[in-house]
Amino acid sequence: MFVTTRNYTREPATLSDRIQRVLNETLGGLDWQYRDSAAASWVPAVDVFEEAGAIRIAAEIPGVSPSDIKISLEGNLLTIHGTKQQEAEEKTERVHRYERTYGTFERSFTLPAWVEPKDIKANYDQGVLTITLPKSERAKPRQIAVQVGSDNGDETSSRNVEVTEKQNQ
Repeated sequence: MFVTTRNYTREPATLSDRIQRVLNETLGGLDWQYRDSAAASWVPAVDVFEEAGAIRIAAEIPGVSPSDIKISLEGNLLTIHGTKQQEAEEKTERVHRYERTYGTFERSFTLPAWVEPKDIKANYDQGVLTITLPKSERAKPRQIAVQVGSDNGDETSSRNVEVTEKQNQ
């Protein structure tokens, strides 16, 4: 059972404070946070897929120039860092609301030991950054021939059985 402690001040809350509190209570376990300012840092959404030969991370970062994205690997920590620049707009009309977020973002992922760091590739297409993390040969499923019959010289036959080795993660 998880117990969460929340501290609230006794001062009267504004509507914005109440909405913030409700969002934090409801979505507190997610990487999403309500932002008061369009210039605040933001967290891009990601999908992580595991395939037979690789892990893929797809991050939604529309409006970010590829030159503003940096991907680094230190030990087993992969970090995606970037900046979404705010477009300069001519202020000819009154602005009623800014909801699009701008500024810096950063996401970090702890990689399993069986990822081949020298073969990591990144691709940016239509606002989606896809990072492919190939698995080492040791971590990939492999075929092992199983001998059928006795070891006393009788005729034997073999068949292939897929063996998947579990890695410590």
